[in-house]
Amino acid sequence: MEQLSFFAVPSPCIGVCQSDSRGYCVGCLRSRDERFNWMTFSELQKQDVIRLCLQRKRRRQYALYKAKQQEVLNQQTSHTAQLDFEDKDNSASDNVDLADFSLDD
Repeated sequence: MEQLSFFAVPSPCIGVCQSDSRGYCVGCLRSRDERFNWMTFSELQKQDVIRLCLQRKRRRQYALYKAKQQEVLNQQTSHTAQLDFEDKDNSASDNVDLADFSLDD
């Protein structure tokens, strides 16, 4: 059942009218068809487009968040590798002669 709208649904355009690699507007995240047909859409269709734009925004934010997490993890791994004091091969410890070592003086 269609819900009555008391106010017209405004365009989500923020004036940044550039398309990304997937064809969505960088500013409002509408597809080309959604932008060009906005004036002919019913209020319900406009609300649906707004809902889709919000989903696209959340997915984009999540992708940016995951990329940032991966970048931090990569930086931590590279720093940890530089500070790794564990003996990877036990050849260094095999060369130490402890036969003369004594705790008694």
